[in-house]
Amino acid sequence: MEIARAAAGLFVRQGLKATRAEDIAQAAGIAPRTFYRYFAAKEEAVAPLYEAGARRWVEAVRAAPPGASVPQALEDAVRSTLRPGAGAPSDSWAGVCALIRLTHSTPSLRRVWAEVCQTSERALGEVLAARARTGTAIGTAIDNDAERIVRAARAAGMDGAGGAGSTGGADGVDSAVVDARLRFAAAVAVAAVRAAVEGWAAGDGTGEGLPGPAELAVANLATLRDFPWDALTEP
Repeated sequence: MEIARAAAGLFVRQGLKATRAEDIAQAAGIAPRTFYRYFAAKEEAVAPLYEAGARRWVEAVRAAPPGASVPQALEDAVRSTLRPGAGAPSDSWAGVCALIRLTHSTPSLRRVWAEVCQTSERALGEVLAARARTGTAIGTAIDNDAERIVRAARAAGMDGAGGAGSTGGADGVDSAVVDARLRFAAAVAVAAVRAAVEGWAAGDGTGEGLPGPAELAVANLATLRDFPWDALTEP
């Protein structure tokens, strides 16, 4: 993480173009060959900082109480991880803000940020899948649309008896449908948080009285409150 912090500091102070991998290595107190042992390019050096925040949020969702609904778990996780002082020192939030703001004008950093967000989608999808498998505060009813999709697939000869296209039970939602809906839910949730953080950073995050990243993210996540979570469990 020391290399990531050194890289972030240099990128913010002097810009990406003016910063060499050798400069980052020197600031971190390591040899250039050591730097390249961990990172193929200088832009990748800040990925651990992006990843740390995303990982804290996903892990907070995973640790949500068994009785919490998925929307509540998502929103509570945001409140506990996207406030200054939560998971990171308060004085580091200005640096986080500046680093994310750099992605707006630096395509190579934007790619690194996008890759981290994509990884977060997969991780969150796994967490949501685990909650669906255990039936944790999601429910047991089957969503009508999902059920119709499965029935249509079976009518076309794709069920367990007539083909290999289905892995679900006779009375359950086809696993491919469930997986698709989980991936969609995870993608929307991550996009909601990403848009909030980027919007906060674009305003430099210092305006007094303005909503912070947690408030913006919770407002965005409100769109998921009516997502048919009940469709993700078997009856």
